[in-house]
Amino acid sequence: MNARTSALDAPVFGVDVQSGDVRGSSPSFALVVLDPTDGPEGEARIDRDVVTFRKLRRLVERDEPAAIATDNVYELAEDKDDLIGFLRWLPDETTLVQVTGAERPESLSRVAHRHGVPYGKQPMEEAEAAARLAVRRVGQAVRAFGDTTRVKISRGRSTGSGGWSQDRYTRRIHGSVRRRTREVESALDDAGLTHEREVTEKYGGFANAVFTVEATPGEIPVSTGRSGDTRVEVERERRDGIEFEPLVERRDHVVVGVDPGTTTAAAVVSLDGEVLERYSSRTADTGDVVEWLVEQGRPLLVAADVTPMPETVEQFRRSFDAAGWTPDSDLPVDEKLHRTRETSYENDHERDAVAAALFAFDDHEDQFARVTRKTPPGLDRGEVIAQVLAEETSVEVVVDDLTDDPEEPEESTEHEPRELTEEEREIRRLRERVERLGGHVDELEETVATQEAELEEYETELSEARREERRQARERREVDRLEREKDRLRHERDEARERAEAAEAKLERLKSLWRLDHSDVDRVAGDRDLVPVKPVEQFTTDAVEAADERYGLARDDVVYLRDASGAGRSTAERLADAEPRLVVRTGNLSEAADEVLFEREVPVAPADAVDLTEVDDLAVADETAVEAAVADWRERAAERRRDERTEMVDRLISEHRADRDGNEADS
Repeated sequence: MNARTSALDAPVFGVDVQSGDVRGSSPSFALVVLDPTDGPEGEARIDRDVVTFRKLRRLVERDEPAAIATDNVYELAEDKDDLIGFLRWLPDETTLVQVTGAERPESLSRVAHRHGVPYGKQPMEEAEAAARLAVRRVGQAVRAFGDTTRVKISRGRSTGSGGWSQDRYTRRIHGSVRRRTREVESALDDAGLTHEREVTEKYGGFANAVFTVEATPGEIPVSTGRSGDTRVEVERERRDGIEFEPLVERRDHVVVGVDPGTTTAAAVVSLDGEVLERYSSRTADTGDVVEWLVEQGRPLLVAADVTPMPETVEQFRRSFDAAGWTPDSDLPVDEKLHRTRETSYENDHERDAVAAALFAFDDHEDQFARVTRKTPPGLDRGEVIAQVLAEETSVEVVVDDLTDDPEEPEESTEHEPRELTEEEREIRRLRERVERLGGHVDELEETVATQEAELEEYETELSEARREERRQARERREVDRLEREKDRLRHERDEARERAEAAEAKLERLKSLWRLDHSDVDRVAGDRDLVPVKPVEQFTTDAVEAADERYGLARDDVVYLRDASGAGRSTAERLADAEPRLVVRTGNLSEAADEVLFEREVPVAPADAVDLTEVDDLAVADETAVEAAVADWRERAAERRRDERTEMVDRLISEHRADRDGNEADS
């Protein structure tokens, strides 16, 4: 019995054949759906319909009822093999219930009458009676499978018969089976399911693996299906034949006392006045208490210790369709203490529940004894007492009802498949042939579907490859852009470094110039107005460049050539490009250098003409002396230009006279 059948937290389907036969074509069924969770308070919602077998299966798949109840399971299956197939198809949480018993059942009318369930001969009425009996947990659960499930992982493709890459292909498939086996085992471990594993090792991995799991398929986190190179099959373990299990153990009728409230308590007393069990809980709901009471017995009398009966106790009474009992007035505490003095209990709530049950028994003790005396040996005393209390009738009427079968003639309860006629056997053979052909068609359709799936898989792979190619192209474009950006940033970095180096050089120059503010400069300067002089060690291009890097040669600077000899035109032009205010020299300039500086109008003066004084790495000169040297050079330059012009005129006159004398001689 599954948990849902016990707790009745899902609909119950009652089914009976409406027309036709399951062995024939297109049978129809009367279907009654009782939903205890979706009706008026204390009652169940009832839906009635006439359905085909196909629609019945669709409804079962959709609603997953707690039970499918019928008076004969062979109204839903042709034979035992068909019944096993039907049980295999049922959802894990749905139980097939035969309400009339096991292999040798009673008639539905007798069972319904015994349990006080309305009964009629119409199929819809029989379906409703079956559903109501299942709700009361009457009947046998039909089982063909245990609670153990086999999960098999195998190859999803054939390894073929050869080929140049056959070994690699086979190794890949066996590797996929091993990998899928580990995934399934990990899922079972994560779900906390007990299991055993058997594997068949092959080249490259596993040929197959079988897990035996102590759980139903619905509890297992994997399902049947095929993926790539592997196939997974989930199937429940078969029992030896078909078995019938009672929905509940058959227990005696009992008297129940209930004390509702924040803590709900219940007590069970036998029909002989013996306290059997006690129960109390602060967290249990009505369903939990009902389930506990079902396990203790079949309540025929539900009692409370106060009057009127509390609504919660009334709900319990209606749940068991039992008679109710309340005292004439609320039971005093001293009377409850006296009545339960020989009974142990854990709290006041259990005491009140026990007291209610015992006072109810005391009130009906004589009636129970009288019914016991009048009940024939073949009948259940508790069943007779239950009907006497529920129907408020005499013992004789109930005994007559239970001993007489109201249905005429006796309905057939044989469960073994009947002998088929020749025509039915021929129909079966034709059906089997149709099924084989249908199976072949299904295989072909499956092959086509597999090929279409493979084609779709290839198209998906192609689409993914194209997307991957586009993604890589985008990545390449992005990489190129980032490379260009990196080069640009690197160039900017180099330029920044150059600017930084130039700034550092300038800072060094400024530091060097700052040294002019040294005390030595003050000592040397005295009252004179000094100007800085930038020294150049030798009059060479490298020395000029070095001085420019160190000090910065700028327009109107005073430059000091410590050794003015040896310079050529290019060196002199490099110095003239700086446009110095004055070039102070030690030593004589070469003719080429002197000519360049003169042409570029760069003043030149000897060092002793400007009163030059060296301070640390620099030098200073008197501003007045510098101005005088510049003025002196300008005078000498003007005189030099006059001399050059005079010399040029004399040369032209001489050349003219020479040309004239030559012409006269020729004539």
